[in-house]
Amino acid sequence: MPCSISKELIDKTIAFHGHSCPGLAIGIRAAELALKEIGKAPDEEVVAVVETDMCGVDAIQYLTGCTYGKGNLIHKDYGKNAFTFYRRRDNKALRFVTRRDVFGDAGPALKELNRKVQGEGLTEDEEKTWHQIRERISKHIMETNLSELFEIKEPTFPVPEKARMVASLVCESCGEPVMETRTRRFHDKVLCIPCFDASEKRY
Repeated sequence: MPCSISKELIDKTIAFHGHSCPGLAIGIRAAELALKEIGKAPDEEVVAVVETDMCGVDAIQYLTGCTYGKGNLIHKDYGKNAFTFYRRRDNKALRFVTRRDVFGDAGPALKELNRKVQGEGLTEDEEKTWHQIRERISKHIMETNLSELFEIKEPTFPVPEKARMVASLVCESCGEPVMETRTRRFHDKVLCIPCFDASEKRY
């Protein structure tokens, strides 16, 4: 079944991210599934834990209302296209894991061209092919049934706590205010993390 999100909202999501690509398409469909199964976040009612920093996270922020600024979008740097959503009022939680064959039969060709993009670069013809393959894969993702894109699993993390407001302390090295929970102590001084790391390197 094709994506149920309106074209207008998809276009706004693409504008928010800056371009259309397969990664963003995955995020749009993950957000669609979250909205269907969990609902939208009016404030911190819904929490998203994302295990990647790829393009699709922008779609999740834009479409579900889970954002870094509200503290209900949490990034785990695991390099997995996996997205967990929690609804606080009834503790409903689901983890969506992108299937290995999500790119379809064009996946291997895209993988090889991506390798060249990061390495020696693409010829003019290869770049044209690269854009065509990305468009083809994005279209495939947007038109495929959600069940063929994601496995639905039990979450591997407990429900995250609500964002806390904490006091600020002044770093005794640089003089800048820093959240109390992000300070370090070194030689009986209160330091921010960058100053702490710099101090460690000097000793």
